[in-house]
Amino acid sequence: MDGELGDFLRSRRARIQPEEVGLPSYGRRRVPGLRREEVAQLAGVSVDYYVRLEQGRGPGAPSRTRSGGVSDAVLDAIARVLRLDEAEHEYLRAVARPRRQDGHGQAAPRVRPGVQVLLDGMDRNPAYVLDHRMDVLAWNPLADAVLGFSGAGDLSLPRRLFLDPDSRELYPDWAEVTAQTVAHLRLQAGHHPGDPATGELVAELARASEEFRRLWVDHLVKPCDHGVKLLRHPVAGLLTLPYETLTIPAAPDQTIVVYAPEPGSETAERLQLLGSWRA
Repeated sequence: MDGELGDFLRSRRARIQPEEVGLPSYGRRRVPGLRREEVAQLAGVSVDYYVRLEQGRGPGAPSRTRSGGVSDAVLDAIARVLRLDEAEHEYLRAVARPRRQDGHGQAAPRVRPGVQVLLDGMDRNPAYVLDHRMDVLAWNPLADAVLGFSGAGDLSLPRRLFLDPDSRELYPDWAEVTAQTVAHLRLQAGHHPGDPATGELVAELARASEEFRRLWVDHLVKPCDHGVKLLRHPVAGLLTLPYETLTIPAAPDQTIVVYAPEPGSETAERLQLLGSWRA
């Protein structure tokens, strides 16, 4: 994730035209968007400070070796100038002030038995647990019937989406799902700087998938905390699945994803039949 802060800031200032923030454009520009000195002026910091911040060097620039560095006031001002939304603002804070890695996060994550009991009790709702890399850690029988986790060779959702050709058939809106996945993965990567497994995953997908490379360099950040997924199941047919996510307080890097179709809907009936068939 080295250089991530600078890349993110450059991508965001490229979106803002001078006229949008009350600045003259002075004719044609060599590069789109705001210049560094314009961002600094509007944010109320010195040009030298902003340049060093974007380049990740010098006094005041973020550092992996000490906490702090960039104040909330400066980050809030930059977020205002660049018109960041809530998720982008959160991401800016994460990459500008990366938390220390304590060295205890390398062991394979485990789901507590009580969480598995909770999943299994959701007999009408497909539900599963993801970690911050979007690896599937646990699931209930109905989620397995819908998504085939127990027979999967790889339980990484990003790998399945980008490297398994069948994913394009499973997700009718594949382009939208992949964009959401990459935006969420980038947001989580910002909260786990230096995580080697995340770096390896990104590098692998960037080598293997042109679509992933294109989406990754866009620097979009957005949580996948709720929404609707369309799935074309080989047995049950087209499923319209609203979903909600729940963070596990005792394991904040683990998230329960629950598909919750409207009771009595065609999808709910198809899931019930699928569950009965699977049983």
